[in-house]
Amino acid sequence: MVTYIVRRLFTAVLILLGASFLVYQLTALSGDPLHDLRESNSPNKEQLIQQRIALLDLGTPAPIRYFGWLAGAAKCVVPFVGQCDLGYALNGQPVTEALGRAMGMTILLVTASAVLAIVIGVSLGIVTALRQYSGLDYGVTFMAFLFFSLPVFWVAVLLKEFGAIGFNNFLRDPHIPVSSILIIGVVSAAVWFVCAKGSYLRKLGSAGIGFLLAAAVMWGLSVTQWFKTPGLGLVVIVICGVAIAFGITLLAAGLKNRRALYAALITVGIGTVIYFPIQELLAQATGLMIFLLALATVLVGLAVGWLMGGYDRRQNMNAAAMTAFLVGGLILLDRYMQAWPAYFNNGRINGRPIATIGSETPNLQGDFWVHGLDTFTHLLLPTVALLLISLASYSRYARSSMLEIMNMDYIRTARAKGLNERTVVMRHAFRNALIPIATIVAFDIGALIGGAVITEQVFAFAGMGQLFVQALDRTDPNPVMGVFLITGVLALAFNLVADLVYSALDPRVRVKA
Repeated sequence: MVTYIVRRLFTAVLILLGASFLVYQLTALSGDPLHDLRESNSPNKEQLIQQRIALLDLGTPAPIRYFGWLAGAAKCVVPFVGQCDLGYALNGQPVTEALGRAMGMTILLVTASAVLAIVIGVSLGIVTALRQYSGLDYGVTFMAFLFFSLPVFWVAVLLKEFGAIGFNNFLRDPHIPVSSILIIGVVSAAVWFVCAKGSYLRKLGSAGIGFLLAAAVMWGLSVTQWFKTPGLGLVVIVICGVAIAFGITLLAAGLKNRRALYAALITVGIGTVIYFPIQELLAQATGLMIFLLALATVLVGLAVGWLMGGYDRRQNMNAAAMTAFLVGGLILLDRYMQAWPAYFNNGRINGRPIATIGSETPNLQGDFWVHGLDTFTHLLLPTVALLLISLASYSRYARSSMLEIMNMDYIRTARAKGLNERTVVMRHAFRNALIPIATIVAFDIGALIGGAVITEQVFAFAGMGQLFVQALDRTDPNPVMGVFLITGVLALAFNLVADLVYSALDPRVRVKA
């Protein structure tokens, strides 16, 4: 295993060297970095030109200049060699400084969209595979390919128009008209009808329930002006927590495992008890505090599951830990909602919270929660744009992989032995169905970062995509190479991780030197 990893790393280094040399030469030869100064009417034009030539070492031929860049870049990837040095941009700013700000925002954006796309896409793929040729299967397939075929810039513009401008206009007077309530109810009824199983009459009953629930919720949100002062409250958290406990237990252990169910429900009770006492602590929250609270929440869930005992404590611990984490997330979401009025009424927001451009609101004053909401509102639309585009690949690959697995002999054998469907799907089929997904995830990380170039341009998001495009436009090789170094290292690293994940998911797969 160690020999295999070393060999792959050595190959990755050779690939990076060759690719970086080509990219550097193409960028350096694509234009004149002194073009803006040559056309300037400034009286000290010649002095500015000489300063830029000295700053970027333009007097040295591009092939030789590359090795100077490579010497500084090696300090970034090899530990204990020296301080990272990626050169300077045309404006004299160190590339490491500009890249540091841009990289954080892009990784946050790509991580959020990738995680959501994987979770939602794989879940939809598994469900549609189990409901093959049903209305749900056809509906998900149609929507997935519809979003996949749309250009990302067009999706981004639609989101800006209806998801930001339209919604911000709605927030001035968040009253939902009766016609809109009826339309939402009809859409909900259609979704319930498609998702329901059984006879036609049963599907119609489900559609009626979906219509009534959606209409009642929309009417309640309108009457209570919920969009101006949102919140979950303890009652909603308890109801959602109990539903989560049953759902997680069903997937992780099965409802027949009463110890796992009781462990999950106990964590919901613990979250209910600490809801009010923890509010004072959350008022002084910091990022580190939230991380430590999340870690403590998972540990409490593991402890509750272990103390429940039984023949399989691991199932108890898994169910309780996941339930505790999700209930903690509900409490965190409720606290963000409590901060919404302060954010909404902030002078810098001016009653239009959903951002259409930028990665943050300049000079925004507020606490941890206000700044968290600001980050969320700026990430919302670009994340949704990337999510919709990448959702189709995950759902389609997961569906085809699951269908192939479900027709294999060992699945029929498991059913013949009398195992219930949950055990057959979750323990025997799901793990093997994830093997092709590991490859897609590895390649999609690089594709998402590449797609973020267009998305960041549309939303004026100050990330690596915008830095890359601006550097290309000015024929500025150093920022281009900085972005390339990050994306190249990530792509090669994730491909190595995908190979290692194969052996973890399937014991028959073993890497060899």
